Amino acid sequence: MLRAALLAFGLLVAAPLWADEAYEDEALGVLDEFMRSFNARDMTAWAETLHFPHVRFASGQVAVYESAEVFAARNVFAQLAATGWDHSHWLRREVVLSSPEKVHFATTFQRFNVDNEPIGTYESLYIVTRIDGEWGIQARSSLAP
Repeated sequence: MLRAALLAFGLLVAAPLWADEAYEDEALGVLDEFMRSFNARDMTAWAETLHFPHVRFASGQVAVYESAEVFAARNVFAQLAATGWDHSHWLRREVVLSSPEKVHFATTFQRFNVDNEPIGTYESLYIVTRIDGEWGIQARSSLAP
């Protein structure tokens, strides 16, 4: 009986830890889809990984995108291709702050050319939020150009 009581207590204490992992995994899944749709050059699917307004800090500027339509109307991939970019990969995604409604990730990603040779490695921060039950990237800050 004591063993069963201790097991039950242990499950109650550990339950919040499992819950943390579940929402962090859901937020991480958004980053997976972000990179997949980015590499597919699918502006609509890429925009679907974001919450709006969406904020990006990069290249000494702050960009605020009020809607998915505004975000998707840009010609990002031609600009990146002009630098030799073909695709990108996450190297690191570390949770640095976490709650059931918001997860902050410190990340490192790498850009590659068509020959799969690295052309740049960049540190960044991603803030993934849950709004109305849906996870999306609300803000990004990157040291990438």
